[in-house]
Amino acid sequence: MSSKKIAIVGAGPGGLAAGMLLSAQGYHVTIYEKQPHIGGRTSRFQLGEYKFDRGPTFFMMPHILEELFTAARRNLHDYVEMVDLNPLYRLQFGAFHFSPSRNVEQMEAEVERLFPGNGAGYRRYMREEEKKFEAVKPLLQRPFSSVKDYFALDIMKALPRLHVHDSVYNRLSNYFTDERLKFAFTFQAKYLGMSPWECPGTFTILSYMEHKFGLFHPIGGVNQLCEAMAQVIQEYGGRIVLNAGVRRIQVENGRAKGIQLENGESITADHIIVNGDFASAMNQLFEPGLLKKYAPERLAKKKYSCSTFMLYLGINREIRMPHHSILFSGNYQQNVHEMMSEKRLSEDPSIYVHNPCVIDRTLAPSGKTSLYVLMPVPNLTGNVDWEQEKSRVREQMLQRLEQEAEMQDLSQYIEQEQMVTPVDWRDDFGVYEGATFNLAHSMDQMMLLRPHNRFEEVEGVWLVGGGTHPGSGLPTIFESARISTRLLMEQDQTLRFHRGKQQ
Repeated sequence: MSSKKIAIVGAGPGGLAAGMLLSAQGYHVTIYEKQPHIGGRTSRFQLGEYKFDRGPTFFMMPHILEELFTAARRNLHDYVEMVDLNPLYRLQFGAFHFSPSRNVEQMEAEVERLFPGNGAGYRRYMREEEKKFEAVKPLLQRPFSSVKDYFALDIMKALPRLHVHDSVYNRLSNYFTDERLKFAFTFQAKYLGMSPWECPGTFTILSYMEHKFGLFHPIGGVNQLCEAMAQVIQEYGGRIVLNAGVRRIQVENGRAKGIQLENGESITADHIIVNGDFASAMNQLFEPGLLKKYAPERLAKKKYSCSTFMLYLGINREIRMPHHSILFSGNYQQNVHEMMSEKRLSEDPSIYVHNPCVIDRTLAPSGKTSLYVLMPVPNLTGNVDWEQEKSRVREQMLQRLEQEAEMQDLSQYIEQEQMVTPVDWRDDFGVYEGATFNLAHSMDQMMLLRPHNRFEEVEGVWLVGGGTHPGSGLPTIFESARISTRLLMEQDQTLRFHRGKQQ
């Protein structure tokens, strides 16, 4: 047990997970959140009677969060009810629909029916990706602090299976011949904000993880995972202070001593955990000129994910679409190239539709629907004038939705609506360049080359979230919290041991 004080900047999922783990070990945890609600991009918000997840809309690999709750002497399922989704989602290529399942026998038969000759490729994909996943998993559970970490036994064993010099799309071409089937297993690169033609081949494990471990919907939305962690923190006496933005991390002689809030209050702390958007936090939380490796001009040269244009719609009727649907562009490769390389809007975009009310009636009144619609778009390093384009993009999205039989005349039934552009992500939520999936996961921004869990430039500062190792996405964000808190506690234990010997 420890009596040390922990100040956590940001009540996103990483900060909440870190706070839960540390408060359960007796640390005095206080989380400071600038918004009037917890969760960050994984928060709930409400339009009239309609409730929405702001960001992530499904939960993958729940066993990771179960393990964190167990470490905090709690049971996740005492706090959250989760529904296993089957099918995983509906993928639409024009009038052609494909609904993958994680039942291997059922999936092989469906692949063979819809894509003759590819069933054996699916089996081979699942078999070979399982080996890759088992090799990669230890890399996601340990820190990378120096070059010598690359010579650890688990790294040496994993390297031949990482396919770091190949792309996700090329790797999938080894298994499948039909382009639509390849896209069905490559679109997950979007979770990393990258093109499957450029994303390292390592990340073919993303679709494997979906097909192996499933996708889950927490009743009330993914935001309920954040609410559950917040409840555990408070049960252990931790505090979460809302409407409390942090202006500065106070540093003396290279070590963090505390934080200063936007209201001017100064608070001392033994450790500071940063859960804000990485680049925004580096630009805003430290005195100008203090950071070298992460100075503003260096941050500007890093690679960032795409952004998202969002429509949150309260619909005055039921929508009988699946929980998740992806409407692929007629030319998906061109769509991705325009967005990621040319950084311009596509005339034929791909669109994701989240319709949780089909299984969760807590999110809208009876007979009505909370509909979440997302279009991947360029981040703000492009030249899109969002003030001029947002109304046009909204109409483009609605017209595409209304081509679906389940959503004909959708516009006539909109009771509540909120639009979020990349500019809103930057200005209202502190997302650097509106890059909603954080730093890109190119090989020069992974493992040792990603910001370290133990912050390199200031002693006593620790990082959690999508901008540090192992990366973005809820499972890896939870792993970042587990890695960082373990390092923090190990450091404290070492200091106590040395002090005890000196006495």
